Amino acid sequence: MSTQRITLSNAISFKNGQALKARKKGVYTIYGSNGPIGNSLESNNENAIIIGRVGAYCGSIEVCEEKFWASDNTIIASPNGGQDLFYWYYRLKSFPLRNYAGGSAQPLLTQSALKPLKITAHTLLGVQKKIGELIKAYDDLIENNNRRIELLEEAARLLYKEWFVHLRFPGHEHVNIIDGVPEGWKQSVVSDLGKVITGKTPPTKDEDNFGADVPFIKTPDMHASSIVTFPEEYLSEKGAKSQIKKYLPPYSILVACIGAKLGVVTFNRYEAQTNQQINAVIPKDDSLRYFSYFLLESFKPRLQAIGGGATMPNVNKSKFSSLDFILPVQNLLEIFDSYAQANFEQMAQLIVMNKKLEEARDILLPRLMNGELAV
Repeated sequence: MSTQRITLSNAISFKNGQALKARKKGVYTIYGSNGPIGNSLESNNENAIIIGRVGAYCGSIEVCEEKFWASDNTIIASPNGGQDLFYWYYRLKSFPLRNYAGGSAQPLLTQSALKPLKITAHTLLGVQKKIGELIKAYDDLIENNNRRIELLEEAARLLYKEWFVHLRFPGHEHVNIIDGVPEGWKQSVVSDLGKVITGKTPPTKDEDNFGADVPFIKTPDMHASSIVTFPEEYLSEKGAKSQIKKYLPPYSILVACIGAKLGVVTFNRYEAQTNQQINAVIPKDDSLRYFSYFLLESFKPRLQAIGGGATMPNVNKSKFSSLDFILPVQNLLEIFDSYAQANFEQMAQLIVMNKKLEEARDILLPRLMNGELAV
C-alpha cells in the first residue's frame, strides 16, 4: 500500500485569494467561494485548487489548470513540486474540510487550520497521477455529456425561435401575414395549452407522507436540469394519494412561479407531484408539448414583471393561466414536436448516463484514496 499519514502543508502550499479592485470582462475565470462567478482581464493564479473559505460554501473545492483570479473568499492550494494537481483536487474534495472551519456568525476556513491537518494520501507520484487521470476521466465524460445536453436543447430552442418568433417556418413565403400574425394562427392563453395544476406539499408533520414512491419536485430540482429525473425528495404512496389531483404525467411542463427562480421551466421525466411554488401544464395534445416548453420559457420576463419586485415574487394560477400568445397551425406544431422530441429523448438518456457515471465515480473515489484498490 502506497498511502501514508502526512501533514497537509508537506504536500500543498496555501495562500488567500484577493479582492478584485475593478472587474472588467476578460478571458480569465473569477472564482468565488461558490465556484466561477465571472471573468476578468486579470489573473492572480494558475494550475491550482480553489477552496471556498467562508459562508455557505466554506470547504467547497474547484480546480483550474489555466490562469484565473481567486477572490478574497477563497484559499488557493498549490501542490508542491511533483505532486499531481488532480490527485490533490479529488483528495481534498473527498475530505471534510468544512469540519475544520471556525467562526461564530458563519463558518470560516483558514490557512492555519488547514496546514497542520493530518491526511491519508498516496506518496508515490506515479500512483497519484494514475488516480487523478482515472477519476478525471469520469468527470470529463460527465462534462462532455452536459455539453451535448446543452447543445441538443439549444438546437431545439433556436428552431423554435426561427419558426415561431421570427416566423421563418417552412412555407412561410406562401402564407399571408395579417397584422403581424400568419394566417391560420390564433390568439390563445396558457390554459388553452392544457390543464394547469398548482402543486401542493402534504402535511410535513406527518413523516409518513414522505418516502421513496413518488417524485416530489421543488424549484432547486428545476435549476439542476431541464428534465427533472432524480429529484432530492419523494413522497410516500400515502402522501401522494392524500392529494391525488396533484399527480402530473411524465413530460408535463413545470414553471417556477414563486421566488428567486421565477420563470424557470423544466419537464418531469416520470409521473410526479410538485410543491406549491410550481405551476404545471399538462398538454391537451402531444403536439403542444415542446412548443409549450419553449413558449413558457420565453415568458420569464413577463412572469417576473407580473410577480413584482417583492422579496418573494409570486404569479398565481389565475394570472399564469391567462397569459396570452399566438398559437401556430397544427401541422407546424406536429413537425416541431417530432424534431424537438428526438432531441429531448437524447437529453434524457444522457442525464441517466451521467447519474450512473457519478455513482460509479463516487464509489470508486474513496476506495482509491484509501488505498483499498491498486492502480
